[in-house]
Amino acid sequence: MDLSVKPRSREFKVVIEGDDIILFCTEEPVRGKVNKEIIKELSRLFHKQVELVSGSSSKQKKLFVKSVTKKEVEGLLKSP
Repeated sequence: MDLSVKPRSREFKVVIEGDDIILFCTEEPVRGKVNKEIIKELSRLFHKQVELVSGSSSKQKKLFVKSVTKKEVEGLLKSP
C-alpha cells in the first residue's frame, strides 16, 4: 500500500482509495509537525508504537507499526 499525506486539512482522517492510504493532517508541513501528528494519531488508533521509516520531508511516507500484522492494520483502517 502506498501512503501519502495531505497537510493543512480541516481534520485528521485516514482514507483508503484502492491500494492507496491518504492521511489528511491538520498541521503545516513545517519542522516535522505533520510527522509528529501522524505518529501521535496513528499510535492512538493502533494502540501501538508507530515509527516513521522514510519520507520525513516528503508527502510519500513509510511507517512501521510495532507488533501488528499487515492484516490487522488494514482491518483497523477499513473499519468505520
